[in-house]
Amino acid sequence: MTIPQSLAATLSQMPALAELFRLFLSGKHLNRMAEPALWAELEQHEASYVGLFAALGFDLRLDARGFAWFYNNEANSNIGKISRQLALLFMVVFDAQANAGKPLQRFTDWLIDSAWLAEVYKQQQDLLDAEGLNPDALLELLGRACNLGFAVAEPAGWRLLPAVCRYLDHFESLALTAKNDGDEESAPVAENRTEDVAADEENT
Repeated sequence: MTIPQSLAATLSQMPALAELFRLFLSGKHLNRMAEPALWAELEQHEASYVGLFAALGFDLRLDARGFAWFYNNEANSNIGKISRQLALLFMVVFDAQANAGKPLQRFTDWLIDSAWLAEVYKQQQDLLDAEGLNPDALLELLGRACNLGFAVAEPAGWRLLPAVCRYLDHFESLALTAKNDGDEESAPVAENRTEDVAADEENT
């Protein structure tokens, strides 16, 4: 089959197409901080990538804060469990850092190690045990977060990546809803973001 000249020209300007497609199809987030070369490629040809993936039936979303992913609004029970556990992990991490006076918007600067995570577990043991998350399970969940592009492993621990903004946005919307309880306009915002985050965490 002969590829039309216009399509061939477009594809020649997208050298990372196969790599990006595999990454997004696996359910992973691309983060500017962790993979700057791939991010630069995607950002430079954003319209071409978005258009081509759309033609293939995929909804590529880019966030100006530095992350991108395939949006999927078809949730299943396994994805819902993973998303719920990740949300709980990030929530207790943010809560512990907020109590320590750390600015939440600087979360990519935090180094999370196993000893600190064990202390967080002690602080929130009842909540985490209810979800079946003991210290070992939390470490496994951080590995899952790395696979999905929410965190990166380092020799001394883990760092959260910009894609965690999806959860932070959700937490902030819930806090706003609670603050304005009874405000008819705030409730749909929280509901929509809940569905967004829970539905498309992973496609595997």
